[in-house]
Amino acid sequence: MKFSPTYLALAVVGAAAIGTGLFVSQGRAAEDPVKIPAPMVDEANAPAGSETIVLAGGCFWGVQAVFQHVEGVQSAVSGYSGGTLANPGYEEVSSGTTGHAESVEVKFDPRKVSLGRILQVYFSVAHNPTELNYQGPDHGTQYRSAIFFTSDEQQKVAAAYIDQLNKAGVYPAPIVTEVTKFSSFYPAEDYHQDYAYLHPDQPYIAYNDLPKVANLKALFPAVWRDKPTLVMAKAS
Repeated sequence: MKFSPTYLALAVVGAAAIGTGLFVSQGRAAEDPVKIPAPMVDEANAPAGSETIVLAGGCFWGVQAVFQHVEGVQSAVSGYSGGTLANPGYEEVSSGTTGHAESVEVKFDPRKVSLGRILQVYFSVAHNPTELNYQGPDHGTQYRSAIFFTSDEQQKVAAAYIDQLNKAGVYPAPIVTEVTKFSSFYPAEDYHQDYAYLHPDQPYIAYNDLPKVANLKALFPAVWRDKPTLVMAKAS
């Protein structure tokens, strides 16, 4: 299915509503993009075929929706990472007691989209990396900003990019994103997968997440893909 005009129209309406003050949260609105420079340090020895990184930045619905529209991304799966409890469910993670963050496992082809570009999208349109333990209207450590790296090279690139952006002063506050070694990822329940795509008229999605997707198309046309890579379509 193509990225429908209705889907984009809802994103524009949502952004306009926030601009008029209908939906206000602490700090920068989650939908506001920040134009940032590309990383000066990128991956030098990317693996052939596929690479995986796990990214957390608020509710996983919006982060997943963004990366499903990035060319070169092979899959973007919502789930839980960074905690101690095995096989956690949504209710357990939502309690804020398991240590997990709502996360998205991003598998991508580094020949089509570099790790640096993945991180540029992540820091620019997918979330606000200066909000500590919250993201827009969602509060708690389960909504923290975090990069769970799966290789030493990923750690190096992420740390260097955060340092670069902080020194450049592109945000009004320091980046608080954790850079942590990946340990485990648990896919979220089926009803969380492809949620923004399947429920574009849901108010939370319309006002918090669809503008992120519209911003991706506007700011990163070189990696924009109209047809998203969906989780449940592959499972069916």
